[in-house]
Amino acid sequence: MNLDDLKRFKELDTLNMLGEIDNLPSQLGYAYQLGMRLELPDWKAIEQVVIAGMGGSAIGADLLASYGASLSRIPVSVHRDYGLPLFARGMDTLVVCSSHSGNTEETLDAFETALKAECRIIVVCTGGELAKRAKANNIPIWTFDHAGQPRAAVGFSFGLLLAMFQRLGIIPDQNNEMEDALAAMNRIQQHLRADVPTAKNPAKRYAGQLMGRWVTIMGAGLLTTVARRWKGQLNEVAKAGANFEFLPEADHNTLAGTMNPEEVLNAHTMTLFLRAPSDHPRNRLRSDLTRKAFMLEGMNTDHVDARGNTPLAHMWTLILFGDYMAYYLAMGYGVDPTPIKALVDFKEAMAEAK
Repeated sequence: MNLDDLKRFKELDTLNMLGEIDNLPSQLGYAYQLGMRLELPDWKAIEQVVIAGMGGSAIGADLLASYGASLSRIPVSVHRDYGLPLFARGMDTLVVCSSHSGNTEETLDAFETALKAECRIIVVCTGGELAKRAKANNIPIWTFDHAGQPRAAVGFSFGLLLAMFQRLGIIPDQNNEMEDALAAMNRIQQHLRADVPTAKNPAKRYAGQLMGRWVTIMGAGLLTTVARRWKGQLNEVAKAGANFEFLPEADHNTLAGTMNPEEVLNAHTMTLFLRAPSDHPRNRLRSDLTRKAFMLEGMNTDHVDARGNTPLAHMWTLILFGDYMAYYLAMGYGVDPTPIKALVDFKEAMAEAK
């Protein structure tokens, strides 16, 4: 495995996923500014928000809901399914239907449910059937241009929502926080790019540690959804097995599962603990003690620290790091990071079964 063979990268990476990752800071900043300009009704008296989406569109919603938990005056939930929860009824509920393609069947169903329930609705997509239905029903549409995979548009799915929530008065102004996050992302990116050799590139070194191992990502608070993003990127980019856990919950169950089967846990797993200065002090203590407990059982562990001065920077520096790491793991395994044949085949099977 040579993670400095850029010629091999180009042979494997047929659709330039590396370019998408390199562009993530710019995409996030552009999406936020776009969201500050797009047409938005002067809605008042919103009492709750439901963001309906799946896959790459839903992870942006998860990140927004997690980030906004300590900032929002109203509850924000993410709905990954058909329909909507029963409580999502009437004009005091805002339903955001987010679908990269605009053709996600679960999100289309949620849209129709929101119409029947007389909710306020706004659509976020690149076009497709969702945009058509929104236009036919005079529903506000926020469209953006992105031809790649939904998971590579996480800057759009988060940045647009962040601007939307700010403009609706759900969260405070985020301009300073966004500037700090982008600056921190640009700083760490100088050490993560593909042309930085493995000896000086932490994302490449971590990818090397993950080779041949089942990976668990552990996060707390704000980093719980970042851990979920890492898990999804390892699955879809590297085609590798991974799961995520969150603290403090993991200390009430997962911690007990560190003994059996010993030959698998000790040799064929790796647990990465995500940490940030914004962690609750007790969760930081839990993270360190949990890692120690794993190590005493002979399990492979490491930690990855966020950068920047604000919680938004902590979140996004780790997202950027995780994207690069998953990409380098794909290179290590010799797989194309963009196509996801297993998901395409499954969607076709679902369509044929109608």
